[in-house]
Amino acid sequence: MKRLALIAALLIAGPALAEPARVISLGGAVTEIVVALGAEDRLVARDTTSEYPERITELPDVGYVRALSAEGVLALAPDLILAEATAGPPEAVETLKAAGVDFVALPGDPSVQGVREKIAVVGAALDREEAAERLTASFDAEMDAVRKSAGAVATPKRVLFVLSLQNGRVMAGGEGSSAEAIIELAGGVNAATGFAGYKPVTDEAILAADPDVILKMDREGEMAVTKRDILAHPALGQTRAAQGGALVAMDGMLLLGFGPRTPQAAQALHAALYPGAEG
Repeated sequence: MKRLALIAALLIAGPALAEPARVISLGGAVTEIVVALGAEDRLVARDTTSEYPERITELPDVGYVRALSAEGVLALAPDLILAEATAGPPEAVETLKAAGVDFVALPGDPSVQGVREKIAVVGAALDREEAAERLTASFDAEMDAVRKSAGAVATPKRVLFVLSLQNGRVMAGGEGSSAEAIIELAGGVNAATGFAGYKPVTDEAILAADPDVILKMDREGEMAVTKRDILAHPALGQTRAAQGGALVAMDGMLLLGFGPRTPQAAQALHAALYPGAEG
């Protein structure tokens, strides 16, 4: 009953269409769900974070999910827009809703239940409920294996997720963040405490946390955090993680997207945290 109420609430943003033919997906996890439900052929565009599967990048790119241009999206004449909860800016989202296009915002909770709800909402919006049920069943089975691996950990590793490192300031994932959620699914514990979301942390806080492992996204460009950056940092470089070479880099969308590949992300992170562990 709760799931049905959630789906009904999220589908009232616009006039419902039984089988939308021109869909724009805003958010990597959203796009992955659309593809997994067998509705890839309905996609006419995607946002910049939608890069998996790789062939999806051949679609027109309407921009970063949090910095959308409503005009650019509407120019592609969609009859359905599926969007992550973080889609923005707010004025662009309001313009899209006011345009009369069916706009469906997905749940934003970075959790196993949150992924299940995303799948259900996208399945309902695309009239692919049976496919959504099959995808959820497969997801649940994979998550059972994840829980088994995490449950076998005797001494959890303390993990610090570093989102960015600019001008010497470390931006880390705190309580309630998607980083903390995936760390816990993998059988670790978040070394960053005392704040919520993603925030700058002081050198003193990093030294006090002294993580066993430093986790970061594997990316390029000005936002990239390299091994050299970490070792040269006055606080990160002194942690047991840096001194022991326990630095883990993973694809950002896989790691933090909380979509159908979340079980794979958790298992990959578990294997990196506990090399040689069974399961």
